[in-house]
Amino acid sequence: MKSANEIWRDMLSELENEVSAVSFDVWIKTLEPLLVDEKNRLVLVATNEEHKAKVNSGHKITLKLVAQKVAPFLSGIAVIEAGEKELYSGGAAVATENKPAPNYAVGTPINPKYNFEEFVVGKCNEFTVAAAHAVSEAPGSKFNPLFVYGGTGLGKTHIMHAIGNSLLLSHPEKKIIYVSSEKFLNDFITSIGNSKESQTSFRDKYRSADVLMIDDIQFISGKERTQEELFHTFNDLHDAGKQLVFTSDRPPAEIPDLEERLRSRFEWGLITDIQPPDIETRIAILKKKANKLQCNIPLDVLTFMAEKIENNVREMESLLNKVVFLSGLTKRPPSVELVRETLKDYRNVTDEKVRPEIIIDCVCKYFGITKDELLGKKKTKEVVEPRQICMYLMADLTNMPLETVGNICGGRDHTTVMHARDKIERLMPTSERIKNGVTDIKSMIYKK
Repeated sequence: MKSANEIWRDMLSELENEVSAVSFDVWIKTLEPLLVDEKNRLVLVATNEEHKAKVNSGHKITLKLVAQKVAPFLSGIAVIEAGEKELYSGGAAVATENKPAPNYAVGTPINPKYNFEEFVVGKCNEFTVAAAHAVSEAPGSKFNPLFVYGGTGLGKTHIMHAIGNSLLLSHPEKKIIYVSSEKFLNDFITSIGNSKESQTSFRDKYRSADVLMIDDIQFISGKERTQEELFHTFNDLHDAGKQLVFTSDRPPAEIPDLEERLRSRFEWGLITDIQPPDIETRIAILKKKANKLQCNIPLDVLTFMAEKIENNVREMESLLNKVVFLSGLTKRPPSVELVRETLKDYRNVTDEKVRPEIIIDCVCKYFGITKDELLGKKKTKEVVEPRQICMYLMADLTNMPLETVGNICGGRDHTTVMHARDKIERLMPTSERIKNGVTDIKSMIYKK
């Protein structure tokens, strides 16, 4: 049986790697373990009300998960201030190891760093975030299943973990299973290759969940037996009012080789997508990340990074991490030039690697015109708008001077390129046709 002091000592060893050095020294290490109360909670004493509020608002999920890792019998954490210690003077008995552990996360561990507080909300994801909040507040009663889809690196997995972390706090008694589709598939393959008891164990595990979350569900495409097992698991859980959450890189209707009956189940609840964030949201994401890294980065540098990586938040954050690391290593302040030096390692970068001939080819294919028409002298609406979008994209996606863009686009003057660039930029916020055209052509370019 561990004492409160022993539990806290073990927790500190783990927490040192989970939070920033400043947070650890200022807010975590200064807590004092008091006892384990009758509710199986580790009671920690903060120095004052401000200290208590800071720990409860910013670190309680992390503290709870680490506490249950080092002492599985704990049900949670209670943080009090020094003046409240006398409330525990009666000396609640320290819980024993024989008490049952709560049914919290099973399967892939839920990362405490991925919570709703750390998720930057913008127009690209606000509906999905609202739906995820609703699911975490009342699992099984709203949006069941919740099906979230979107491109790589846009935050689908973060949303999954955020739901899990919220449920761990609000519904600690519930059994939450979060797995990748690969893990679900591997568990199923292992079970059918072993005894009947193993198959029963697999079904008992997944069908006893209160909340089942499966990431990247598109990878069960073509796996007939796995789809059948998931179909029956889905039915059992849904009929029992249990919550199901899935993520994918595409909506159910576009997942190939997916059984129609399973596709239908995915469409029962709410299907919502996460779009690539706009420039303002990308800057906000980078600013929040930089603050967490305790690094003061000028706004023009954050803006430059946000402009260079548009479609993958994960890669954008990775770029920031590398810039901060190089800045500390070389003793150089974060700058646009330092960012330029790191861009070569990122495949989704918007820079000179986007060749003008690719832009021309994609514009022609999108609008159904020939290269001669695009770059020629005709001034009909059918070619003028595509030509202006082509010049806008060259100016936006490459580092070429406007004079060079003009030469490539049929020997036009740089002022013509400037006019085209500014016109498309001005029209995009108000014209769905222009905005969708630019977005779709960019997607075509990035797939080249």
